[in-house]
Amino acid sequence: MADSDVLTFPPVDLAPDEELARMVRDAPIVGDAVRLAGWTGVREVTERGLLTDADARGAVAELGLNGAWLHLLWVVAVNGRLLDVTPGGSARPGPGAADPMEFWDGVVMDILDRTEEGLTGSRVVDEHLTEILATIYSVRDGMPMANLAGGILQAHEVGCGARQTELRRLRMTLPGELAEAMALLEYCGLIELTGDLVRLTEPGVWAVRRDLLREGHDAPSLREVAAFAGQSAGELIDAMLTGRASASAATLWLERRAPEDAARELVKIASSGNAAQRGTAGTILEELGPEAEHAVREALGEPMMWRYAAAWLGVRDLDAPALGEGDGAWVAVDTLAALLYLGAPIDSVAHFDILGEDLLVLVPEMGRVDHPDTLAVLEMLGRHHPEPLIAKTARKTAMKVRSGP
Repeated sequence: MADSDVLTFPPVDLAPDEELARMVRDAPIVGDAVRLAGWTGVREVTERGLLTDADARGAVAELGLNGAWLHLLWVVAVNGRLLDVTPGGSARPGPGAADPMEFWDGVVMDILDRTEEGLTGSRVVDEHLTEILATIYSVRDGMPMANLAGGILQAHEVGCGARQTELRRLRMTLPGELAEAMALLEYCGLIELTGDLVRLTEPGVWAVRRDLLREGHDAPSLREVAAFAGQSAGELIDAMLTGRASASAATLWLERRAPEDAARELVKIASSGNAAQRGTAGTILEELGPEAEHAVREALGEPMMWRYAAAWLGVRDLDAPALGEGDGAWVAVDTLAALLYLGAPIDSVAHFDILGEDLLVLVPEMGRVDHPDTLAVLEMLGRHHPEPLIAKTARKTAMKVRSGP
């Protein structure tokens, strides 16, 4: 997964392990899987390792199960070692799982794996189920079903290129399909419905977070980032640069401070620090809204920071000085200079993609800006950029800088 694909989620307060284990045991799907395993006992199965049609009908009738969900229950029971099954042979009671949370993780993986075959009865919901769960995860106070349906439609239009005729049909059918899908997820113990609001259960939060971490996303627990909330801006930024803190730590850090106070701390580090510290401070500043205007406006007097402050104000439609072409080249130098301070190997074009296709045009301009890292950045481009034309232009520009006044 590329860094640009990594998503950052707000920190979550996980329930204690003992409480989670109890709630897992109380999940309807887990209780029914246990009952199904007990009912099955020792019994012949099909060549695919499933109940025969007659036994499947018997299980549904005698246990009062939803026949549409029987196969999922069987998969949960078998994969969770509630049953040991020999395909074409027999099923017999299994040893069960030693760790209830590992068992629960497996249950949720079984649920998500079923989307390719058809889990909820809705092709669109199945296609976007992981996104749906991640969206609910990020809104812990609950999400209205109408908003969730709107998000699915937008994702289907943008991500899947759905045509207008399909979208018109979905606007009619999706609310009903989504309601059925949420009923299944509630049965699975992943979500709870309160009126029109849907939210994850505590075991649901634990499981979705586990899945997000597997996919390489930034999804910390509150315990993991709480220690950074009391640190100074400099300590937080250094922790982020060394990989000890994630972007989520910055979100919590901001929540614990008045916007103007947080902005002043960040501006101070950005004005006096190196390019990597400045870039990280600027990224955190972007999370603040107009309530931090006064503190950011003060940064217009800082030589190393005023361009970023002007851009910050302009994006928020606040009065700000205009930036010229030379300022764009200065920011480009500052952006690339961060690579020098991070100390990471510079071995692919991906490291330079942050400036997109403008780099070739910007390189000659870089040689004319007053930035302490100008020459070092040009030499880095000349040595390491994989595009021969850009590398050659950077070397020529560096030569002019070295021979200039």
